[in-house]
Amino acid sequence: MDLQAVKQLAKLMEETGLTTLEVEKDGERISLKKEVPAALSPIPAAAVSALQQPQIAAPAAAPEAAENDSGEVVNFNDVKEIKSPMVGTVYVASSPGADPYVHVGDKIKKGQVLCVIEAMKLMNEFTAPQSGEIVDICIEDGQLVEYGQCLFKIY
Repeated sequence: MDLQAVKQLAKLMEETGLTTLEVEKDGERISLKKEVPAALSPIPAAAVSALQQPQIAAPAAAPEAAENDSGEVVNFNDVKEIKSPMVGTVYVASSPGADPYVHVGDKIKKGQVLCVIEAMKLMNEFTAPQSGEIVDICIEDGQLVEYGQCLFKIY
């Protein structure tokens, strides 16, 4: 059990006013419950204590916000995953050794080429479905991608 992860989750509960929090990742689960005074609780204290069960601890989830290179706070709830529309081999540049179409931190416009996906010997340009900023590139040049696999994350 990672004590730091539990502390982060407890802090998140305190900041958001949550009384219960459950996180499951890779088959491990953590459940945190905050005791609420009987006068404030909508459920009788006896019913609350009957519902509580011991839980196995798991690592904490990623934080919801972080600073990007320009110092702005990025709210990860607003980050959109751009997923592959097909199965194929992805190329992040127009030719071997050329600069990639996009880098992390680039501002992109709707319709801008982000990568090329080769499927059945056909090269398909994959364009941005919306404008935004690239916050993560989830692929590598020459990687085989599946339908629905996350290629980019934009904010």
